[in-house]
Amino acid sequence: MGNSTKWKWNTFDVCNIGFMVLLSLVMVYPFIYMTSVSLSGTTEVLQGNVFLWPKGFNLKSYELVFNDPRVMIGYVNTILYTLTGTFVSLTLTAMAAYALSKRWMMWNKTITFLVVFTMFFSGGMIPTFLVVKAVGIMNTFWAMILPSAFNVWYLVMMRAFFANIPGELEEAGKMDGMSDLGVFFRIALPLSKSSLATIGLFYGVGIWNNYLTPLLYLRNPELLPLQVILRDIVMSGLNLDRADAFTNDNFVVGEALKYATIMVGTIPILCVYPFLQKYFVKGALIGSLKG
Repeated sequence: MGNSTKWKWNTFDVCNIGFMVLLSLVMVYPFIYMTSVSLSGTTEVLQGNVFLWPKGFNLKSYELVFNDPRVMIGYVNTILYTLTGTFVSLTLTAMAAYALSKRWMMWNKTITFLVVFTMFFSGGMIPTFLVVKAVGIMNTFWAMILPSAFNVWYLVMMRAFFANIPGELEEAGKMDGMSDLGVFFRIALPLSKSSLATIGLFYGVGIWNNYLTPLLYLRNPELLPLQVILRDIVMSGLNLDRADAFTNDNFVVGEALKYATIMVGTIPILCVYPFLQKYFVKGALIGSLKG
């Protein structure tokens, strides 16, 4: 009986590990393929000889991307949008979630219902555009921050986290003379680092990859984020004459250029994830399963 149970457990482990390895390869291979194509020679790419490793190594695609002066402007803008937007979004979300986690708060259920209602019904693109224009932030830095500064789903996650903080800690803080804001900043926030890191990562990635908002609200080229600039580079690269591929040493294949721009826009935000990984699983589970 014991040997049979042990054999079944080992079989499960092997199947589980094998499945996870296969799943990981399925998700990682496209990233490896894009890297290989972006670093491969023109002839090899056009002939479809690149599968796993770069062939005919060259950096022409990346040279074309980084030689465009708009790329550095886009990087600076995107970093500023991401840092500022994540800070503003986390601040608003945390304060709203903490208040709504207190069941004794006046009109708690009504406000919660109105907030959650927007998850299913919203004004839409045109009314939002008219509001942004009416408040005077059209074609400004804040057009990238304020319209998407609040996500109801992240609010619900953080509200569940705050609801599980022992009430005795807050009562002890108030007995020591803390106000509600003091309890929030000195007790609730330090205990919610995992939740803040997780939701901050969600907000940051969303802002970094935001493409539609600048198309709607920005007209000044100096304010455009990286994603829009990379899109323009890809579109201009795809218009190159493919017939010049074998006669022009400076020719860049549109597919290689496309993948190079993906790498340029993806790698920086990927580098942030390892620093937040230890908080990610804990924050996501606590925010979604408890409460």
